[in-house]
Amino acid sequence: MSTNNNNASSRPASRVPRPAAGMPDMQKSRDNRNIAIDKVGVKDIRYPIVVMDKSKDQQQTVARINMYVDLPHHFKGTHMSRFIEILNQYHGQISIDRMNTMLSDMKKHLEASSAHLELEFPYFIEKQAPVSGARSLMEYQCRMQGSLSEDYDFILGVTVPMTSLCPCSKEISARGAHNQRSAVKVEIRYTDHVWLEDLIEWVEECGSAPVFALLKREDEKALTEQAYDNPMFVEDVVRAVTQRLLKVPEVTWFRVACENFESIHNHSAYAMVESQNSTERG
Repeated sequence: MSTNNNNASSRPASRVPRPAAGMPDMQKSRDNRNIAIDKVGVKDIRYPIVVMDKSKDQQQTVARINMYVDLPHHFKGTHMSRFIEILNQYHGQISIDRMNTMLSDMKKHLEASSAHLELEFPYFIEKQAPVSGARSLMEYQCRMQGSLSEDYDFILGVTVPMTSLCPCSKEISARGAHNQRSAVKVEIRYTDHVWLEDLIEWVEECGSAPVFALLKREDEKALTEQAYDNPMFVEDVVRAVTQRLLKVPEVTWFRVACENFESIHNHSAYAMVESQNSTERG
């Protein structure tokens, strides 16, 4: 998850510049159609960020960023340049603990009642192959979503690839069983810090076998046999992840979805569970 420089939290954001006096402000001109817009802004900005790394303190990466606000029915448009100006003010400071402040600045400088900030970025973890010990970097797609209206809301997400082997195929086949790569998308709300590395590990434990960037032949053999001994339907995967997340008291809400990219079918298999944690359900 993102982190900021040592002095970032103490540096106030600079004021967003306003148009030169006398220049027309077309965005503030009146619109008579009486239609408010829920989200308007800029999408798919590529921007460098720094992410907290459990083992190496920090990791630099590049995020795709979306920034939106609501627009009252009487305004013709929003000021698109102000989104970029706010983003540039936080260069080197974009972090989980500053997202609330960024959203507040968006509301203020764009004269909105709600603001939304979405970041998606690759995160790399060094993994060791199970038999050979070969080390390689494994990529995971991660997400941070913050919203601010009257209250602040934050969601952390990650997509974890894994192997799943079909229990039915194993049961009915004389030789082998079909297996495929699966993508498990997990989103959580939480009350205390959750490391990306821990969240990824919890999910990887719930498949037939994990996925690695680099494997030697002895590793391929071990993982193939591991998957064969641990067959799982897509339903099994989401239930297993659900059971694991319900054991984490810091997690107050989660959504887990699994898509199996079927190897012998011309479609994917899909399952999803959304749940409050047991501590919230009381």
